[in-house]
Amino acid sequence: MTKLRMTFAGLAVLMAIVSIGATNDAQKSPWKLTGQLEETCTCSSACPCWFGSKPTKMMCGGSQFIFISTGNYGDVKLDGLAVGTMSQSPKGQSMMESYGKWNFNYYYIDEKATPAQREALKAIATTVLAGGASPKTEFRYVPLVRKIDGKEHSISLGKYGTFSGHLVEGGLGGSVKITNPPGADPLHHEYLQGESTKFTYKDAGQDWSFGGTNYMLGTFEIDSEQYEKFAAGLAQKMAAANKK
Repeated sequence: MTKLRMTFAGLAVLMAIVSIGATNDAQKSPWKLTGQLEETCTCSSACPCWFGSKPTKMMCGGSQFIFISTGNYGDVKLDGLAVGTMSQSPKGQSMMESYGKWNFNYYYIDEKATPAQREALKAIATTVLAGGASPKTEFRYVPLVRKIDGKEHSISLGKYGTFSGHLVEGGLGGSVKITNPPGADPLHHEYLQGESTKFTYKDAGQDWSFGGTNYMLGTFEIDSEQYEKFAAGLAQKMAAANKK
C-alpha cells in the first residue's frame, strides 16, 4: 500500500505538470518529431525509477537526450537538431515520487540551432523532458554530438560531459526491450535496455564519473496531440485513484 500511495503521489505531480506543459504548448504551436532517445543514469540497469521504485544508489542522476531526424514546431523545421536534460533526484527518492522536487534539471540545447529553433526546442523540451521537475532549472546552448561506432553510442555535451553505452543481449538472443513501464510517457513507451560504458558530468555543482550503469535507447515518433492525450489520461487515472 505504501508503494501504491507513492506511485499515485508521483502521478499526481506528473499529471499536473504535464497538463500545464501540454496546454501551454498547444496554445503556442503544434509540433511533431521523429528520432532517437539516448538515456543513461547512475542506477544499475534497468533503472527502477521507471517502475516507481527507489534508485539503486542514494540518488538517481541521469541524462535524457533526443536526436531529431525530422521535426517541426509550427513552421519551424527541427531536422538534425538535438536537445536534452541532466537531472538528479533527492536522496532516497525515485524520480517519479520526487517529481517537482528534483535537485536540479538542466536543459542542453543544440548550439547550431537558429534563435527560432532554440525557442522551439526549449518549448518542446519543457513539455517532454521533465518540465517543472525541479525548482533549479537552467538552459545551456552547447555542441551536442552523437557518434555511433558499431554497437557503441557516444554523446558529448561539450565541456559539460559525455556518456556512452551499448545494448545488452537478452537470454533468448536479440536486444532487451521494455514496453510501457509504469512511468512511461509517449517518449518512453518502448525502449531497448543496455549498459553505460562511461558517464561523466561537470555542471550544476556535480562532478560525476560512472560506468557500467543504466543505458537506454529508444526510437520515437511523438507530437503535441499525443502529449495532450497523455495529460488527459493521467487526469483520469488520478480521478479514479481519488475515488478509491
